[in-house]
Amino acid sequence: MIYDDMPVLKSLKEYAASKVLPFHMPGHKRGGIFQRLGLEYLMDNIIEMDTTEVPGIDNLHSPQGAIAEAQNLAARAFGAGRTFFLVNGTTSGIYAMTMAATKPGDKILIPRNAHRSAVSAAVLGKLHPVYMMPEVDSYMEIAMGIEPKTVEKALEQHPDAKAVLITSPTYYGVCSDLEKIARMVHDKGKLLLVDEAHGSHFVFHRSLPISAMEAGADMAAQSTHKTLPSMTGSSMLHVKGERVDIEKLKFFLQLVQTTSPSHVMLASLDAARYIMENYGHRLLDDCIKYSNKVRKEINDKTSFYCLGADKKDSFGIHDIDPTRITVNLKGGGISGIKGEEILRSEYNIQVEMSDICNIVAITSVADDEASYMRLLEAISDMDRWSRKENIGCNQAKPPNSIPVCLMPPHEALYHEVESIEVEKSQGRISAEMAVPYPPGIPVIMPGEQISRDVIDYLRQCTDIGIKVSGVLDPEFKNIKVIK
Repeated sequence: MIYDDMPVLKSLKEYAASKVLPFHMPGHKRGGIFQRLGLEYLMDNIIEMDTTEVPGIDNLHSPQGAIAEAQNLAARAFGAGRTFFLVNGTTSGIYAMTMAATKPGDKILIPRNAHRSAVSAAVLGKLHPVYMMPEVDSYMEIAMGIEPKTVEKALEQHPDAKAVLITSPTYYGVCSDLEKIARMVHDKGKLLLVDEAHGSHFVFHRSLPISAMEAGADMAAQSTHKTLPSMTGSSMLHVKGERVDIEKLKFFLQLVQTTSPSHVMLASLDAARYIMENYGHRLLDDCIKYSNKVRKEINDKTSFYCLGADKKDSFGIHDIDPTRITVNLKGGGISGIKGEEILRSEYNIQVEMSDICNIVAITSVADDEASYMRLLEAISDMDRWSRKENIGCNQAKPPNSIPVCLMPPHEALYHEVESIEVEKSQGRISAEMAVPYPPGIPVIMPGEQISRDVIDYLRQCTDIGIKVSGVLDPEFKNIKVIK
């Protein structure tokens, strides 16, 4: 076939032809939402629309026409004072807002379960990250929310910190009490930044958790492509209030984003906003209804557990995104990794991610009732036959404490390093970031002392099929350390 000489195109064609049911990002679900609403024409002939800043086409880094208007419309829709379109993903928004809120040498408070982009932002900004430990559900083995009292204590211990970054919701759909945290942070004269990558849909339905902008955040970065119908890598950064230096923020946005942005991606952000403003509430009605039905059936009729509102007010959980389907498979004796494999191989369903004990399905306004029922039937069937087959549940226990930081991560990256066997690394200072992916939460960072429990956990992750990114050796037999 002609595609054999174009491996990336071939892989995309083969996945599309497989007719896999996608419970993963992007939220448009292969363009299904456009077909469902009769709006296919909006994104027709995409390759013809791929262009650059010619006359009549606005400039992302100095918008005065269509992009400026689209960003203003988005700010209104999402309840922000200013909105900036992103084409380098939410990662670029986290980089820009972090560096705009700080200067080199500053401290920033970050949850230990923050995405790796938050740590990378600290490296780029030459910051001193101070980590806050989230609450952990020992049954689900998931880091959940950040208690306001944890933030309060960190602020008291580090009064010189310039900003606080909170991840809400998490990959699993867990929301912290942003309103209470915002009041604490602002009372101390600090900025509140929110990684709201998985919460771009919140503002469009009253039954969803409060959005970061509504809760009082100064800046929030959202992955519009995750739960809304924009293209992969297209995101938004929202700003509200007078505490943010907008000109400084604009500079860093130009610094971390390409000078050749995809206008097709920008157009998809505009289309996503239009769809949600005009159809979003009705579509989310269905999304919430069917997600809750799947959740109830799993909890009532299987040995699995689907994360839901019953967890509110425990483990730092202020609210739960009802559209996120996080299923713990421990009760059925199946690992999350194995569960994901089974759903793909036996039922032709692809979920967003799996970890040691859980699978995560991303739903969106593009999913219909038939899709939800197919997912429910597959999970229910998997529970019935897995108990007969007695599939083992391999488990690895994540470290329950934050490693000792002996130098800021940006300093560690410039030291002379050596590669040694992982088994001989206990007590040494890591020169790498080890991140089991998904969900993309760092376990050890440059500048931190490697402990026995970190070694054991990361080796167990690789043994059961979880990839550890950020390290030179993907099999995690060796690790770079400071000489």
